[in-house]
Amino acid sequence: MDFGKNTPQRPGGLKQCFVSALLYCTGEMQQLHTHMQDKFFPLQLVEGCLRGISRVILLNNPLSGALILAALLLESPWQALLGMLGLLASTFTAIILGQDCEEVSSGLYGFNGMLVALLMGVFSSAGDWYLWLLLPVCLGGAATTFLSSSLAPVLDRWDLPVSVFPFNTVLLLYLVCTGTSNPFFPNHPAQPPGAPESTNHTQLHVPQLLQGVMLGVGQIFACGTVGPSLLILVAVFLFSPILAVYALLGSGISTIAGLSMSVQHSFLYSGLSGFNGALGCMVVGVFYILSWRTHLLSIANALLSAYTDIALSNLLGVLGLPASSWAATLTGTLVLLLTGKNLKEYRIPTGKPDPVCFGYLLITASPKLHLL
Repeated sequence: MDFGKNTPQRPGGLKQCFVSALLYCTGEMQQLHTHMQDKFFPLQLVEGCLRGISRVILLNNPLSGALILAALLLESPWQALLGMLGLLASTFTAIILGQDCEEVSSGLYGFNGMLVALLMGVFSSAGDWYLWLLLPVCLGGAATTFLSSSLAPVLDRWDLPVSVFPFNTVLLLYLVCTGTSNPFFPNHPAQPPGAPESTNHTQLHVPQLLQGVMLGVGQIFACGTVGPSLLILVAVFLFSPILAVYALLGSGISTIAGLSMSVQHSFLYSGLSGFNGALGCMVVGVFYILSWRTHLLSIANALLSAYTDIALSNLLGVLGLPASSWAATLTGTLVLLLTGKNLKEYRIPTGKPDPVCFGYLLITASPKLHLL
């Protein structure tokens, strides 16, 4: 007699449930995205906006976007309001222009508007809660969508993303138009990192330098304090643990590059020397399958982004203008144009980056890297 025939099977266990839930929350959360397709428009808009927030740092995960929004609120409620307003302005402009619904719901038309709004607030010398600033924030967010829509068909021919070209362009135009003495929209002039220190600081504080490496990740969203930067790093880790490692690695490499060029210590300690390197390193992690070749490429791109940022910051700083993320944008585009046979086979098509496999590989400890 088989006594075990009618015995109910045990569930996979707590560990299996935990791994399943973790895999559901990591990567692009495609199951949630599919589930939201037939929901009410406000719910779809919330998901699209959260994905748009995460797109700023090369992610595509609504939970990561929620963590980043919490980090912005912790850093400055006024900055968070500006960022969300710019995000909504660019997203609604895309809807009005009739852009592809899938691209809009994936946040592809929101992140440039958010970045423009955040940096307008950072460089404004009128202080927080200056309501006149809401006007250029909305116009700037809408302008990024026009630029994105125009650049996309051109860059698609070379399998390149629009990236943050619209953000960098609109921000530069806004700061040139307004200047530092505008009666309605005055701005702080940007300081070049190679300028001499106001006081003689010859001694390097290693703890502050290490803290600056982490702040380099937060400075992608103009966050210069530890708590929000840590939340942003957790958001990256949730999407892909390997990308989180790349973010810190790139920021560290960029900080070392800043040391080699004797940039001001304030730039090193605040993370301003690290964020372009972090982005440059992460670009390779998003658009290339992990291998020893692409790992070396990510390090090289972080270095190239760092030195390019120093050069552009010194050049534009003479005019009181910031280099923002031009360095990572330009070097990342050059990296994606590489056509070498040993790298081309690792290239992920621009429209289909899916680093969820990175998180999956870390959890399952699979010895073989491949696309899921």
